[in-house]
Amino acid sequence: MHDAQLNASPWVKRFATQIPKGGLVLDLACGAGRHTIFLADLGYSVLAVDQDVSLIEQNTNSLITSKATNLELDEWPLDGLEFSGIVVTNYLYRPHWDQLPKMLAKGGVLIYETFAQGNAQFGKPSNPNFLLNPGELLNLAARHALKVLAYEDLYVDEPKPAMVQRLCALKEG
Repeated sequence: MHDAQLNASPWVKRFATQIPKGGLVLDLACGAGRHTIFLADLGYSVLAVDQDVSLIEQNTNSLITSKATNLELDEWPLDGLEFSGIVVTNYLYRPHWDQLPKMLAKGGVLIYETFAQGNAQFGKPSNPNFLLNPGELLNLAARHALKVLAYEDLYVDEPKPAMVQRLCALKEG
């Protein structure tokens, strides 16, 4: 399936192979599943989580499991699960943010990319609740002693003009 390769974020494509093979990878707030399919095509077992996973359920790849759940309830719905990799793009919900590094297995990799402060000038999202503050991804990594492999906070013009922050970090041990 070449669509996944084309549609996957360049940041995710660049760092996906850093995720250790063998474990389960979480695609959080997976949307239509572009990264779920991309990761499965690389041979990873993937848990795709979002409120609506109907598009992913149509995919017959046996490496993909989907779970329809509201990620913004008081209770964290993925409590007790462990992942060798976590991929999050274009999603930010701070009340459960610190759960993500806790769910990484030793040697696990967090790949995160979402909109940052300053994005309002380009359109949505413009609500500060959905925009990262300067250095916020670095602070998340520092709070949980993750080793930062790569970080960017910059303007991009593809797929549309936006301010983004990106992080790839490793849980050592």
